[in-house]
Amino acid sequence: MIDEKKLEIMSEKPGFVAALDESIKSTPAALRAYGIPDETYHTKEEMLNLIHDMRSRIMISEDFSSTHILGTILYIDTIKRKIQGQYVSEYLWEQKGILAFLKIDDGLDVPGSGVQLLKPIADFEEKLQEAKNHHVFGTKMRSLILSANQEGIRDVVKQQFEIAKVILQHDLVPIIETEVEIHSTEKKEAEKLLKEELLVELDKLDAQSKVIIELSLPTIPDFYQEIVSHPNVIRVLAASSGYKKTEADKKLSQNHGVVASFSRALEEGLMYQETDFEFDMILKESIQAIFEASIQ
Repeated sequence: MIDEKKLEIMSEKPGFVAALDESIKSTPAALRAYGIPDETYHTKEEMLNLIHDMRSRIMISEDFSSTHILGTILYIDTIKRKIQGQYVSEYLWEQKGILAFLKIDDGLDVPGSGVQLLKPIADFEEKLQEAKNHHVFGTKMRSLILSANQEGIRDVVKQQFEIAKVILQHDLVPIIETEVEIHSTEKKEAEKLLKEELLVELDKLDAQSKVIIELSLPTIPDFYQEIVSHPNVIRVLAASSGYKKTEADKKLSQNHGVVASFSRALEEGLMYQETDFEFDMILKESIQAIFEASIQ
């Protein structure tokens, strides 16, 4: 069964989700933004060690706490590692009171019909078992919508919900992320089609099946209110999707009932070369601003 205490936190507590789940593909860019150039490392293991050090520095910070943060999305490599002698997900829950989510997808497939579906997820059952072994609360998988193609958007949503139903059978809560490319010239029209398809699939769920929906910040403020209020939706999250921190916070504050699931916007300004005091002050400012935008 899903932990009722954790479900209550995710359903009702003010706060936001910190996305610390950069994949192998996106890790080099995250490290460069952190002030670590590509030539610093030579193997995948060295790269993963460096990104884990960065994530650990964020999570250990005093301001990274349940006062503002509901949950953290983690990469598969991260949940196998430790912070201060504890596996990361256990550390987050036992020391911080923060829920853990596992990114389970293997990236995006090639574009087709105006979207990028999920690639087939390798070792799917093993990943779900790994999540349960580490007392993870839920999972995340991200699809991308490039244009207002109804057939493609329907395929994206159907694929996500089919996988989500399996995840629910394992007593894990799925984050269904159907991101719309923020630079698409058809973003507004794509969001309209996406909302329609999400409501169709949500209405098919039985009363006990609860999911989290993650979306790009919409063109029209409060556009996803029907999703926010749907009885099968625990929370609606917003990805920063490439928006700078200030703009992401502003757009988020215009969408009531939607909370952040920020990665780049959370990590913006954090640098390897900063003293711990400087690092913590920048992180504190980001956390406070994202929190305030999430509770508007």
